[in-house]
Amino acid sequence: MGKKGREQEFAFSIGSVPVQGRTMLAPLAGYSDVPFRSICREQGSAVSYTPCITDIAVTYGGQRTERLADWLDAERPVAVQLLGADEGTLLSALDRLLPLGPDLIDLNMGCPARRVNSGGRGAALLCEPQKAGRLARAVVEHAPVPVTAKIRLGWDDSTRNYLQVAHILEDAGIAALAVHGRTREQQYGGQADWDAIAEVKQALSIPVIGNGDVRTPADVLRMRNHTGCDGVMIGRAAIGNPWIFAGRLIQDVSYEERLATVRRHLLWMAEYYGEQLGVVLFRKHVVRYLHGIHNATAMRPHVLAAATVEDVLSVLEGELATAGVTQPELEEEDDER
Repeated sequence: MGKKGREQEFAFSIGSVPVQGRTMLAPLAGYSDVPFRSICREQGSAVSYTPCITDIAVTYGGQRTERLADWLDAERPVAVQLLGADEGTLLSALDRLLPLGPDLIDLNMGCPARRVNSGGRGAALLCEPQKAGRLARAVVEHAPVPVTAKIRLGWDDSTRNYLQVAHILEDAGIAALAVHGRTREQQYGGQADWDAIAEVKQALSIPVIGNGDVRTPADVLRMRNHTGCDGVMIGRAAIGNPWIFAGRLIQDVSYEERLATVRRHLLWMAEYYGEQLGVVLFRKHVVRYLHGIHNATAMRPHVLAAATVEDVLSVLEGELATAGVTQPELEEEDDER
């Protein structure tokens, strides 16, 4: 399907917000900034999620927090993902974020990071389903936009309470639910349980978004067919491969097109963050863009040592022009909230 067709496709609604497409970029800590989200959006990512932001960071944070909550109108619909465990602090953070005009508020109840869970946030809320429901209801009643949530299957295999949590959150008024098919204990290891996602979809009347082990366009179709989910959330498989949202295999993207996207992404990062910081932050993207390039191993140290946009482009344009493309290795997802 061409880009125009993707833009016109009406897939489903989250509350009053129409979603035009079935795939979306997951909120990736350290990656999901304006430049990367925008490039993925252009390829067909249907919703732009900010990286997860803690309620305390919003209330007391500075410039870094403001940047996490930044977006462009071209990205809409935009969901701000919030982490919180205290109703008062969560609503205070919400009061600071709502004037920015997000289309959706997404409650993170699935982050497995220890530092997050130690404060009772993220996946720790799966251990307190009633509290999770109270927090969700408070946000739903406070926010003038649809509220969604993201969960995991439970804390561990002995407490796989995803159906209980899903029902509680639906009763609290959330407009859609994203489900990562692993427990908190699994982190990002093992295999995502798509059967569990299918159970949630069958049990709820609101849209369900599936997440976990989606690395290719074929995986998108398999997840949708297996689970019946309304949308598919893609995490680290999209880093260096925004074309996955267009349903394209990375090995089918020519090196000329890949280089053009790398150049545009790099220049956008330099403009957004300033050249010095932008080049440094782009390094983690460029190593993924280079996956599958025959001479990537030789190029990588030179690209990572480059300190300016000109230096990076000099390496890429000098080497990539003669490079071939092979099928990249697929990696496990992590840092996905």
